[in-house]
Amino acid sequence: MATHKLLLLPGDGIGPEVMGEVQRLIDWINAQGIAKFETEQGLVGGSAYDAHKVSISEGDMDKAKAADAIIFGAVGGPKWDSVPYEVRPEAGLLRLRKDLGLFANLRPAVCYPALAEASSLKREAVEGLDIMIVRELTGGVYFGEPKTITDLGNGQKRAIDTQVYDTYEIERIGRVAFDLARKRRNKVTSMEKRNVMKSGVLWNEVMTAVHAREYKDVTLEHQLADSGGMMLVKAPKQFDVIVTDNLFGDMLSDIAAMLTGSLGMLPSASLGEIDAKTKKRRSLFEPVHGSAPDIAGQSLANPIAMISSFGMALRYSFDMGALADKVDAAIAAVLASGLRTADIKSEGTTAASTTQMGEAILKELQKLHA
Repeated sequence: MATHKLLLLPGDGIGPEVMGEVQRLIDWINAQGIAKFETEQGLVGGSAYDAHKVSISEGDMDKAKAADAIIFGAVGGPKWDSVPYEVRPEAGLLRLRKDLGLFANLRPAVCYPALAEASSLKREAVEGLDIMIVRELTGGVYFGEPKTITDLGNGQKRAIDTQVYDTYEIERIGRVAFDLARKRRNKVTSMEKRNVMKSGVLWNEVMTAVHAREYKDVTLEHQLADSGGMMLVKAPKQFDVIVTDNLFGDMLSDIAAMLTGSLGMLPSASLGEIDAKTKKRRSLFEPVHGSAPDIAGQSLANPIAMISSFGMALRYSFDMGALADKVDAAIAAVLASGLRTADIKSEGTTAASTTQMGEAILKELQKLHA
């Protein structure tokens, strides 16, 4: 049996608590002989700054490069608000994405039937929701140069951020979206702002060309990103796979997240290129919620997004789709039983701590695997 190397980066705030529930799952998988995972832990974000005065050390970057997959918790908090910009906690995650070439961010938004009432939208709008947002992660305005703040004198300053995309960056993220759609409902919606942005014009042009050249069997729609945001809260179930750039993807995926009722529910994956020789790709999996320092250490955090992120690792890094399906089914069963952490608690449900939720999901998984 092959050994899979995992690097666990719990990070800050509630990161270590929710990571503990993933470790419980990994230990059970190893003990059952289902797979063989070898884990290492490292520091990232504020915890790395406290230890090394950087957001991630060179040693932990080396571990990240050697790992088959990285499982990432959360970073940041008020404690580090005054540290230098270049070593702020979030810089550790940005470096991992950039240095590992993790250009494709996958953000599923799934509304479990038991949580349809928790959404801010009506049940009929979100019940059965299952969409995937594919966000380009290493280009665009977050990384474009020049990126400056210039003092103009007379109390005036000018800030510049540059939106930059090359053809190959759009092509590769497009292929990820089309390939995913082929395994889902075979529909891609590409979102940009071609009416006011030159990068949007190129994005539309390249997506259209890739579709015509390689993916004619997949339905392709184009939509302006602002109108797409409106439709996400009006009629979200019309979408299957949405592909968009770094900035719009950041915003649209958070909108989609809240359709499901809680940020604590949703996982994500960040994927690199497939290596031509090994057929493997570097990957990082993380919940979309933040470090939530206000509840850290109180066992109030919802571990479902972290556990689902590990499920995405099983699916996209280790070709264990059947086991990933069982993880998803175990989560659904626990929610259907009425168990809830504080963020999704409602009248008539049973309160659970972080640990209790993790234990309940593992018990359901054990039943499904028996």
